[in-house]
Amino acid sequence: MSLFSRKSETGSTATATEVNPELAALTGEYTIDPTHSSISFQVRHAMVTNVRGTFGKHEGTLSLDGSKPENSSASIDVEIESIDTGAPDRDGHLRSADFFDVETFPKMTFRSTSAEQVGGDEYRITGDLTIKDVTKPLTIDLEFHGKATDPYGNERVGFEGGTTISRSDWGLTWNAALETGGVVVSDKVKLLFDISAIKNKPEAV
Repeated sequence: MSLFSRKSETGSTATATEVNPELAALTGEYTIDPTHSSISFQVRHAMVTNVRGTFGKHEGTLSLDGSKPENSSASIDVEIESIDTGAPDRDGHLRSADFFDVETFPKMTFRSTSAEQVGGDEYRITGDLTIKDVTKPLTIDLEFHGKATDPYGNERVGFEGGTTISRSDWGLTWNAALETGGVVVSDKVKLLFDISAIKNKPEAV
């Protein structure tokens, strides 16, 4: 189900100006539900396997425009202290000055600057990712999973996607050489997003 286009009764795809009213109704402000969302990462370790981890504490908002996707935006704040790879010693190292230095830089943030539909249910959002004291552009490819009303009457939307970054671009340069060649931690890191967001209800007058 595409947010920004629909199929006509003849089966052809309508133009971007012929927005499905049902989907256009998704337009509004949303709050990311952290208990039903995940922000995670995957990085190659010792050249032979992958280490996976999550950031357990995060918050954010989405502003969706079902008629004009270019007007949509996203904002996410992640508490680095909540990093969890399943190994307490490794997590402590990641929190240290060798990596994130959480005492000085407790948060990682993303602020979108543009959004577009790539095709079908595929979308692309570009923005500024800040880690420590470095801010650089980041593009995330997302798939729209649809909308639903949960048992509590909340209107939800879901997106899933990711991107790959070079951690050294954000000053995360710690590494160690292996006796057999190569390094302990790959420079390439996959960032993964699985987002469920709840539409904000109008404030009572």
